[in-house]
Amino acid sequence: MSGVEVPAKSVRWGRYAGLVVVALVLLVYPLVLETSFLQTIGVLALTMAIAATGWNVLGGYAGQISFGHAVFFGTGMYGTTLLVTAGWSPWLTMVPIALLAALFGVLIGLPTFRLRGHYFSIATLAIGMMVMSVLPNVKPLGATDGLSVPFLDEGFWNLTFSLRDKSAYYYTALGLFAVATLVTWLFLRGRTGSYLEAIRDDEFAAAAVGVPVWRYKMYAVAMSAALTSVAGSFHVMFVTFVDPASSSDLSLSTAIALIAVVGGAGSRWGPLLGAWLVIALQEYTRTYLSATGRTVDLMMFGALIILVVLVDPRGLVHLAGRPFARRS
Repeated sequence: MSGVEVPAKSVRWGRYAGLVVVALVLLVYPLVLETSFLQTIGVLALTMAIAATGWNVLGGYAGQISFGHAVFFGTGMYGTTLLVTAGWSPWLTMVPIALLAALFGVLIGLPTFRLRGHYFSIATLAIGMMVMSVLPNVKPLGATDGLSVPFLDEGFWNLTFSLRDKSAYYYTALGLFAVATLVTWLFLRGRTGSYLEAIRDDEFAAAAVGVPVWRYKMYAVAMSAALTSVAGSFHVMFVTFVDPASSSDLSLSTAIALIAVVGGAGSRWGPLLGAWLVIALQEYTRTYLSATGRTVDLMMFGALIILVVLVDPRGLVHLAGRPFARRS
């Protein structure tokens, strides 16, 4: 008995040690890497990690693969911009906008959850494309010109900091990611997490044993949309501008899903690991390869997906945990 328990304990403590190391690296990152470019990568990576954490609730844990999450990200961007223009603090906009995004998620789920598998994914893709085609014609949202966040005094309450040193934005994004991870963990505790995993593994079997499939899908999409909108709310305060291309483009939905899948869909830390890898590749190729960077990063994303599928379809988190699994 002891021969089995000791390795299991060592694996568990190894994971805890790994989390401590990751936490320390995240905390010291902007202090060690002080260049504007590297700090921007950190802010964008954590922002997309929040969005991918939201996607992971629906796509990773519930198994409903969505390619329309840019709708919720854009809801956060546009909603926060409009409310800040009306005199709200950006922090006060996040909860009502998240509730609005959750409502949008439920409304989208009403027709699409009648579909399963790739039919559901195609439906979310179609909805995202519809929104992308409608936004340029909505004048209250700036149409094709977009909207700019009004100038605010620097300070935490206004979520406005100096761009010379982006560490304040970085630590704010890190705090929001920690909150999003905690909220996700609380949401998935107990029955909800078990039901969503049952739905992901076999929806018909789950329904046969009494799992209220439709209701828990709705819970998942509401939580997923709300968390993704928070990422959009923070992002617009960082870039101070929103337009249809930056808030609802198909590539944004694809990137959110890709980050979660590459990092490890259905795992707690997969979105974080995937975000750092994908965003770093994206920013380096677009910055240093100029006009060809956009094409190169898409090629690299495709190659990355193929590599992950071949090596370990469960994602980079499980790949990184292999040494501990071998010890066990």
